[in-house]
Amino acid sequence: MKLVLRRYPGHLAMILALASCGTPFVSSQTQAASSTKPAVTSEVAQHIQRVEAGLIAGIVVKGDPHATHNLADRMKELNVHGVSIAVLHNGSIEWARGFGVAAVGGPDVDAETMFQAGSISKPVATMAALRLVEQGKLSLDVDINTLLKSWKLPADPVTGGKPVTLRELLTHTGGTTVHGFPGYASNETVPSLVQVLNGEKPANTPAIRSEAAPGSKWNYSGGGFTIMQQAMIDATGEPFPKVLHDIVLAPIGMTHSTYEQPLPASFHSFAATPYRGDGKPVEGGAHTYPEMAAAGLWTTPTDLARYAIEVEKSLQGKSNKVLSAEMTRQMLTPGMGKWGLGLEIGGAATNPYFSHGGVNEGFINIFVAYEKNGEGAVVMTNSDNGGALGDEIMHSIAVEYGWPDYQPKYRTVTSVDPKVLAQYPGTYELQPGFNLVVTIENGQLMGQATGQDKIQLYPSSDTRFFLTVVDAEVEFFKDDQGKVTHLILHQGGRDMKAPKK
Repeated sequence: MKLVLRRYPGHLAMILALASCGTPFVSSQTQAASSTKPAVTSEVAQHIQRVEAGLIAGIVVKGDPHATHNLADRMKELNVHGVSIAVLHNGSIEWARGFGVAAVGGPDVDAETMFQAGSISKPVATMAALRLVEQGKLSLDVDINTLLKSWKLPADPVTGGKPVTLRELLTHTGGTTVHGFPGYASNETVPSLVQVLNGEKPANTPAIRSEAAPGSKWNYSGGGFTIMQQAMIDATGEPFPKVLHDIVLAPIGMTHSTYEQPLPASFHSFAATPYRGDGKPVEGGAHTYPEMAAAGLWTTPTDLARYAIEVEKSLQGKSNKVLSAEMTRQMLTPGMGKWGLGLEIGGAATNPYFSHGGVNEGFINIFVAYEKNGEGAVVMTNSDNGGALGDEIMHSIAVEYGWPDYQPKYRTVTSVDPKVLAQYPGTYELQPGFNLVVTIENGQLMGQATGQDKIQLYPSSDTRFFLTVVDAEVEFFKDDQGKVTHLILHQGGRDMKAPKK
C-alpha cells in the first residue's frame, strides 16, 4: 500500500497497484496504420516548449523559486525512461509527442509507442458494454446473473437479497470485491477468466464475490469489471478483444490499440518496456492480464485522445460512432463517489471533465478531458514512478492552456517553535501494518509511510502540516494533558485517524 494519492481510479487515502488471452484478429492493414500527426505550427511549438519547461507539483510552497522543472530533468530524477503525451485543444489533437526511450538501448518513444493502459481499460470497455446495451444484448438494470451464462455471481447474505446490476458494476457501487490485479509474469501460468472470477489457481487474486449490499456504498472494484467482461463474452459469443475491436477501437480509429493479451507479435515493435521505480525492467517484461476489461488495453495517448474526442462529440450529437447522445449523457452523469459509468467526473457542474488513471506493473497513466470545450490531455509512462511525473505534466498543461482545474495550489509555510515540533515524532498507525513514521531532520518535520520514501511535512499552523507531493494534510491532536495521541490524514475528501503507537 502507498500513502500517495493521485488522480487514479480508487486511489483515495491509499493507492493500490492495479494492476488476456484472445485470438489474434488484427489485419495487416491495421498493423501498418500510422497515427495521424498534427501539424506543428510555431504557436504549437511554443506550447510544447513551455509544457516541457513548466512541470510543477499540485501543491507549491509560496515563494519557492524552483517550483517548476524541466521534463528531461524530472525523467532522470525519477528514473522514468519513457513518456508519451497527447494534448487536446478546441476539440482536436493539437500535438502528440514522445520523450525518452521505449526501452533502454532501444527505440525512442514516439506518438505510436504503445503502453499498457492499466485501469484506463475500464472506460473504453464501458463504452463497448453500453453499445451492447443499446443493441439490446445487455441491460443496465437487471440482475447481472440473468446476463451471465458461463459463470454466476454466487448469492451472499450480505446483499440482503438485492441483485447486482451492470449499472452498479460500472459505477463501483455493486458491492463486489477485488480492487485490482497484478497480472502474470511471462514465466507464470495465466488462468482462465472463470478461474479469476472464482479465485482458483493459478489465479493470484481472491474470488470475486459480494462484500456489501449493491448500491449501499462506493468501493472501487476491478472485480466488478471482470464480471462485466464475462457478461459481454456471454452476450456476444465472441472473444473479448474482438468485441472491443469491432464496436469501439475500429469505429473510433484507435489503430494502435488492442485488448489482446499477451500482446500479439505484430505489435511488438511498437510496445514500450515496463520499468520499476529504480529504473530496472519489470522481470519477464509486460505482465499478461486475463482481466482485459479491467486492465488489458494496450494503446497510445493519441488513440485515447481519439476516444475522448468521440465521447465529447457523442455527447453533442456530432459523432455517434459508438453511442447515442443519450447513452453518452448517462455515462457522464456523476453519482455516488462522483463516478459516472466507467468514468470519474470532476470539475464544476457548469464545466465538468471526465477522467481515469491506470496502473499496471511498470506502467502509470492518466487522462483528463472536458465535456464542453474540447480540452484535455493524456499522459502515459513506462515506469512505476510515472505517477508523480504524470501529475506534474498534467499541471503544466493545465497552466499552459488555462484549464479551470489541475492548477497548482500555493500554500504558505508558517514558523513553528522547535519545542512544539518535538512533540510530534513517533509511529502512527493508519491501518494494520501500514504506519506513518514522523521524525525531525534538520529542524524539519518528516513523514515516511510504510514502504515509501520520506517526505517533508510543511507547517501551515502549529498542529497542521501539508505535503507537496500530493494534496494532503496531516493534523496532530492532543489529550487534556497535552500529550499527542493521534493524527488525522486529510486526503482525497477523506479523514483517516492514526493513533500514536
